[in-house]
Amino acid sequence: MENTLIYDVLWETRVEGYFRYVNDILIVYNANLTDINEIHNRFNSISPDLNFTLEQKQADALNFLDLTIKRTATKMIYNIYKKPTTSDNISPSDSCHPSEQKLAAIQYFLNRINTYDLGHAEKQKETEILKQTVYNNKFHTSILSRIRNSRTKPDSENQRRRWAKFTYVGKETRRITKLFKTPM
Repeated sequence: MENTLIYDVLWETRVEGYFRYVNDILIVYNANLTDINEIHNRFNSISPDLNFTLEQKQADALNFLDLTIKRTATKMIYNIYKKPTTSDNISPSDSCHPSEQKLAAIQYFLNRINTYDLGHAEKQKETEILKQTVYNNKFHTSILSRIRNSRTKPDSENQRRRWAKFTYVGKETRRITKLFKTPM
């Protein structure tokens, strides 16, 4: 449907950009050439089982996935967007989950702060929120430095890395993966 009917609507209405991630769609268009309400109506007429909703920009800003995208006269500004229902719950440090799983959320949030094109103030704000989240979930905030430092160690150019994936079944999996991590 996306490659036929939806494509036809986008082509006929002169949409400049169409970006979809699962069920979230961002459409970029020129308001002088394209009527977004027409697109919305046509999308909803494609299939009775699908109901598209429309969220338009407000004050030149739009939320898409976990970003707020704001357009100024000269550039785009990005901020982290959190839905009103967002909480700071992650797997706490004292849970029985493998440490890789407990640290995954923290690594994701750190990566998001460091890779998104955020302003300095926004990065500081998000870092403080992450510190509070880490603390609220019984981690010591020094974990943030340890994760940052472990990711910035340069690999030797001569060192060749090989990857293996194991399904976690308990302590045995850790022992096996530890054997593979030990340099020969």
